Amino acid sequence: MPEAQAGPQGRAGRIRFAKGDCCALTFADNSFDAVTVGFGVRNFESLNKGLQEILRVLKPGGRLMILELSTPENPLMKVLYKIYSRLVIPALGRLMSKSRKAYSYLPESIAAFPQNREMTAILESNGFHNVSCKSFTFGICSLYLGEKPVETLRLQTLHLGDSAPGCPGA
Repeated sequence: MPEAQAGPQGRAGRIRFAKGDCCALTFADNSFDAVTVGFGVRNFESLNKGLQEILRVLKPGGRLMILELSTPENPLMKVLYKIYSRLVIPALGRLMSKSRKAYSYLPESIAAFPQNREMTAILESNGFHNVSCKSFTFGICSLYLGEKPVETLRLQTLHLGDSAPGCPGA
């Protein structure tokens, strides 16, 4: 389905879809200008390994964008969100899939996932710079941004002094 969505807009030749293990990406180092993850980081087997792999495949100066569900910090929204996530989401899941456990994992995984300042600290500890977080929809959704540092060349200077051997006129 994603391939079909890319085609009509003229991007089919520039976009390649791949399925793989986020903790062991098959791409070369410094391959991508940007990496985006939408509502999936929560499901990484190892958050740190996944983030380290993303950092590895990003080009220096490349950007990471993570869109993820979150728990609102505003006290009123937090209460409304708890009611919605604990009662409404599982009930809709049961109606749509006929399974008692359907969609009950969603609020549990959101609550267990690091959010806001904790998530930005994790991104920084995994090597990302210029990390930020922006909340949307009253805090129910968060966008995390980070960049791979631009590595500077380390130039070594050798000072030979006034009498370097083998240098005429020294």
